[in-house]
Order: sequence, then structure tokens, then C-alpha cells
Amino acid sequence: MADQLITAVSKDGAFRVFAVDASGVVAEAQRRHDTWSAASAALGRTLVATLLLSAAGLKDDRDLLTVRLKGDGPVGGMVVDGTSHGTVRGYIEHPHVTLPLNVVGKIDVGRAVGHQGLLAVTKDLGLGEPFTGQVPLVSGELGEDFTYYLAQSEQIPAAVGLSVFVNADNSIQVAGGFMIQALPGAKDAELAAVETSVKTLPLTSEMLRQGLTPLQIAQRAMGDIPVKQVAAKPVAFACTCSKAHFGAIIATTPRRDLKAMIEEDHGAEAVCKFCGAKYQYSEDELKAMLKAKDEKNDN
Repeated sequence: MADQLITAVSKDGAFRVFAVDASGVVAEAQRRHDTWSAASAALGRTLVATLLLSAAGLKDDRDLLTVRLKGDGPVGGMVVDGTSHGTVRGYIEHPHVTLPLNVVGKIDVGRAVGHQGLLAVTKDLGLGEPFTGQVPLVSGELGEDFTYYLAQSEQIPAAVGLSVFVNADNSIQVAGGFMIQALPGAKDAELAAVETSVKTLPLTSEMLRQGLTPLQIAQRAMGDIPVKQVAAKPVAFACTCSKAHFGAIIATTPRRDLKAMIEEDHGAEAVCKFCGAKYQYSEDELKAMLKAKDEKNDN
């Protein structure tokens, strides 16, 4: 089954629920960045969270949501971009991190990310200055951290579950998550019921391994409160980089550096941090950039 994100609402209109199977998304990120188990779980959870936040907060095709996360753990920083049409791209500072399992036999994401640091979410809605909300990390496990972000920065009572199952060979078996947002009509009794349901919920990865769909996961998360699906869309790891994009950046380097690339390196290579794609530039291409720079300076 292809990766999919669904949006659902409770039948009384008091809650919005988002759930996603992002197994292919996280597998592609693992392949591109060669992440090891702890780094895979950390980056994977952040990719899943970005998909959920983008589905909830972006509307226009040109809108962009960026998550920046920097803890004091060994994986270092992470940056993930999300769009309204279900694509994400992202990278992790230190991909080759594996750690002993935690006390419950799971990947120790909290230790990998660290317990001290910052989570920042920037939304560029094309309205001028992008808006950024920032909160301190509360656990490093990331589900709790994104829940805290929504409560503190966006004043939305929410619950976020994120999970990645990494195989022994570092490949990704499943990955996904859910996000419940309480709307103004939610009653205290309903909030308490949802909180209880979430606390007793299996990991999303366990539900995916059992064959549950995103809609079934959304309903399990909501317990006895019925939900109905209102939207569904495919999700994917996709990067916006291109040879032309990096070429334009190289063309802005100082003249002496361009000459060094031509005379000493006989070419240049650009590597995209987000997806690992490599772009080669020949001597002739660099000479054309240098010529264009000289002609521009003459005018």
C-alpha cells in the first residue's frame, strides 16, 4: 500500500485527527542519508511530524513549513521541510548513530536527540514575514515535544504519536504517526477520554505492522469517539533541488574561487543536504559562469 495521510473529524466536530503511513517516506530518507538505527528513528519521527503539521497548517501549494530541531544528543541537528501537497525532505547532522536500546527495549530516541535543546517550526504562508514558533525540548522523544509545541506556540490542545520500526540491517520496516487536535467545542469529558485512549494506545509502528490503515489508527487513537474521514492524499519524500539551482549559487562565488575551481579542481561538485543528490559542473560550465560574471561587472 502506498504511503497515505488522512484527515478525519469526530462526528460531533470537536476534534480533528490526522494519521499517516509514511513507511516509504522514511525508508527513502534512510536510503539517501544512510542513517543508522537511532538516527533513522529520530529523523523518521521528525519527517512524520512535519507531514502531520503541514497537513494541519498549510493550504496553498506555495506554502512551506520548516521544522528545525537541535538537541544535545549525538545525532545533532535536524531540518525538515514540508508542503501542503504531502511532500517532505530533510536531513540529520550525524546520520551514523546507533545506541543501546532503552529500558523498555526500544530505540532510545530521547538519548539520541537529547533532553536539552530547541524545537522551532516556521510557516511561510506567502504573506510576508514567515512566522516561527519555538519551544524548548521536553523529552527528546519528539512526540511529546511536538505536543508541547502545539500547546505552547499555537495554543492547541493536542496529542502527537510518532513511531519508526528499524530492521536489524538499518532498513525501515514501517513508520507513521497521528495527531489529534481539540477544537473549541471539545468538552472536558471528551478531552479526558481521548487522553486516556492515547495513553493506552500501542505504538503506531505496531499498529502498522498489524496491517491497520491510517483511518483505523485515527479511530483507535480516538477510542470510543467515532470519526469520519474527510480527506486523504499520498505522501512522499521529494526534494526541490536541481543542477540549475546549485549552479546559480556557484555563480555567486567570488571570481578567485571560480578560477580555482577551473584551474586547480578542473570542475566542481555540489551535494544537496536534503536529499544527497550530487551535481557535477565541468570546466566549460564554470568558465561560462566566470565569463558571465566578468561581463556583468563590465556593465
